[in-house]
Amino acid sequence: MFYRSLGEIPHKRHTMFKKEDGTLFREQVMGTKGFSGTQSILYHHHMPTEVTKAEQLYSYLPEFEEQDALRHRHFLTPEADKGGNALGARNYTLGNEDLLMGTMTVTEPMDVFYRNGDGDEMLFIHTGEGKIESMFGTINYRKGDYIVIPIGTIYRLVPEDESLIFFVESFSQITTPRRYRNEYGQLLEHSPFCERDIRGPEKLETYDEKGEFEVLTKSRGHVHKHIFNHHPLDVVGWDGYLYPWVFNVEDFEPITGRIHQPPPVHQTFEGHNFVVCSFVPRLFDYHPESIPAPYYHSNVNSDEVLYYVEGNFMSRKGINERSITLHPSGIPHGPHPGTTEASIGKKETLELAVMVDTFRPLKVVKQAKNYEDANYMYTWVE
Repeated sequence: MFYRSLGEIPHKRHTMFKKEDGTLFREQVMGTKGFSGTQSILYHHHMPTEVTKAEQLYSYLPEFEEQDALRHRHFLTPEADKGGNALGARNYTLGNEDLLMGTMTVTEPMDVFYRNGDGDEMLFIHTGEGKIESMFGTINYRKGDYIVIPIGTIYRLVPEDESLIFFVESFSQITTPRRYRNEYGQLLEHSPFCERDIRGPEKLETYDEKGEFEVLTKSRGHVHKHIFNHHPLDVVGWDGYLYPWVFNVEDFEPITGRIHQPPPVHQTFEGHNFVVCSFVPRLFDYHPESIPAPYYHSNVNSDEVLYYVEGNFMSRKGINERSITLHPSGIPHGPHPGTTEASIGKKETLELAVMVDTFRPLKVVKQAKNYEDANYMYTWVE
């Protein structure tokens, strides 16, 4: 990411920054990879270490099913909707040592604060509007937003209306693709988006309040409760490269060609051992004998997950909005019968989907069997 600053900060880092009464604001350096990764410096009214109670609550890691027959999977996620706030509404579907992913239908604001101490989070807003209030400031969200929230960020999500969200909880940092950045970190001209398309916190709202404030922290596979004796959003200013940021999928400029382009041209983000891609409305291939539908493909080193957002996905039949499909490594996948022929001569697609490719095998959460289309593996048989 690039440098940003919000609120009031001293002229020089690690120097005295005084309040009107002569007492000091408390400086916090928040960084990744020790002191060699991205970082920001924040200035608080109170010490961020002022915790009056710490308690371990429960394990948040889902239980995975036992190894079963290798097959393609299709999950009808609307059948798992349970509503609630952006923590309690999470419905995990898939995961491995590098990430967890699933869906949630957020119907209520969070009544406590929350931070993920195990890694970054990515929230894709399928529908809905609202805001995220964080220690770095407030971000308003809308349909199509990818929101990336760095590890350790205290925040709460407040929906204006029902918000349907596809989420990824990473155990690493989520960044823009390395191949689209130059040696200075700037996005290159052939990148499908640029810094102008990315927005950060819009307004820093500071609360200088004493009292009991609950912060739920995910760390080491468990949720922990910490009681602060002050409002956790007490930051008066910050600067640096580490902060929540948003990219709307409408600003992704698709890369097309005379013949079918491979999935890497759709890449939007990357983390450790996984990538995130965006399939957006675009023109089809323009070779006179091109076949717009994808070829059959063997994932020799990765599992492929698709979350279907809207439109008619050209290579699939029987897939609905908010469906999740898993095409595992080891066996080929590709277009359903008839879709290859049907794509010939088509000029464009209006499909929208989010793809996550992982480079370690994914496991299916046990409860996902309750909303699985068990016949999906056999839908290629004519």
